[in-house]
Amino acid sequence: MLRPRLASLAVLAAVAIASPSIWAQQSTPAVDPAQKEAIEQVVRDYIRAHPEIVVEALDAYQAKKDEEERSAKAQTLTSRAEEIFRSASSPVIGNAQGDVTLVEFFDYQCGYCKRAQPDLERLMKQDSGLKVVLKEFPILGPASVTAARASLAAQKQGKYLDFHTKMMGLKGQLTDDVIYETAKQVGLDLDKLKQDMNDPSVVAELRANMDLAEALGVQGTPAFVINDQIIPGAVGFDALKSQIDKDRAG
Repeated sequence: MLRPRLASLAVLAAVAIASPSIWAQQSTPAVDPAQKEAIEQVVRDYIRAHPEIVVEALDAYQAKKDEEERSAKAQTLTSRAEEIFRSASSPVIGNAQGDVTLVEFFDYQCGYCKRAQPDLERLMKQDSGLKVVLKEFPILGPASVTAARASLAAQKQGKYLDFHTKMMGLKGQLTDDVIYETAKQVGLDLDKLKQDMNDPSVVAELRANMDLAEALGVQGTPAFVINDQIIPGAVGFDALKSQIDKDRAG
């Protein structure tokens, strides 16, 4: 049987071998070269005899990191609730005074976002108390950025929803020409639109959305936030409705 000190060092070394980043966070007793060589041999023998200890240590470490991440997200949802759910600069559709708020991070080039669009429209049609906050999150290339800026600029002409709906219904490759042609189709003044796309408020909204997404751990689109729940992916009508019902029930 290993002596207590050697056993503890074996555990630490086993974890270090599996993950050097973990080793960097540990403090171990100082040892002289002779002790070091003896301990290394003990560690090798111990790992060969008990390989499961490495998996157990890594599982425990991952569980700790996951809990820290959940805690950080929960704190962000609380401390930045005003920005997430009630930002004056983020477009709102549905019932602006609704009793349940659904937030969507999306990209106009995201096929899954377009797949989720009918689910959102159905939810709003069936639920007169649903408020939907749209967070432009252009992460799929330059055309996504142009589309997001154009969409936010369309707010200044009172045509955000018209433009947004038309854009979400587009198929095929998105280009600047397609974006501006779509803007014309919904009656937007292109000269004013292009000018407003460079407005500081548009730039600030996109930066704020990127910052919020990072704080919430949102890395892809679509991603939904309902109260204290972050829901990644196009999960479908039933999953979203279920979470909305839970939130409304308290």
